[in-house]
Amino acid sequence: MIKRTIGCLTLATLFMLSAPSADAKSRLLSDPAGDDFGPGSYTYPTHADYRRGSFDLRGVSIKTKGSKVEFKVTFSAPVTDPWDSRSWGGHGFSLQMVQIYLDTDGKAGSGFSETLPGINASFAEADAWDRVVMVSPQPNQRIGQEVSAKAAAMKKAVVLPTKVSVKGKSITVVVKKSDLGGAPKDSWGVQAVVQSNEGYPDRRDLLSRKVNELPGQHRFGGGNDWDCDPHALDILAGSAKGADAEIAAQKKALAYTCGPDGQKVKPALLPMVR
Repeated sequence: MIKRTIGCLTLATLFMLSAPSADAKSRLLSDPAGDDFGPGSYTYPTHADYRRGSFDLRGVSIKTKGSKVEFKVTFSAPVTDPWDSRSWGGHGFSLQMVQIYLDTDGKAGSGFSETLPGINASFAEADAWDRVVMVSPQPNQRIGQEVSAKAAAMKKAVVLPTKVSVKGKSITVVVKKSDLGGAPKDSWGVQAVVQSNEGYPDRRDLLSRKVNELPGQHRFGGGNDWDCDPHALDILAGSAKGADAEIAAQKKALAYTCGPDGQKVKPALLPMVR
């Protein structure tokens, strides 16, 4: 009887140690490998700093820890810092810039349908976003200045991290739960847009690098030189389980059509993953 009681206590102890705590709820969204080509045609810059897989999104994890929320973005290749970001107040990586859009209320038309300037894509009214978490090598002061100058109407919805760290193939940012409007829920819509950090952006773009028709040393190719193509290299698609079918879903979401004078005929329409 004593041995049986000890065994039950041991099992109970193991269960308590392995069960997630109430303030550490997590969610993992996955993305298939090899789809860092936007709508299917985008190519990497020619400079050696842009290693293949550096913009290939593999997963986004969201974890609540007390009053903080941790967003961890993982790529196919190790995250590097070829431009020594810490010398200009950065966070130990140089190339990537990710915007994590959140639909927190699930109400059609509540929030914003357009992405931040420079991504050049939209969300359906049913997927309008309420918050966007910035994963950028740029210091918060620089991001804040850019938002104020180029996206003032969205300023209150832009969430800046309190901590940024890099390890291996992942970038992790920590934000205040209150800045998100509460703890993340499974019902929230999520979309992660992978872009390239641009320290000298176009006057209308928010720290994002354009995709051109032809690649250059620091320019992605395979797009359009007019302003009708999405400047997104990888996104979450489908049910975000990492299935091969999600590659086709990404191509469909980022597909676009330009008019003869470069006008948008069919813009890219980003989905929310729920």
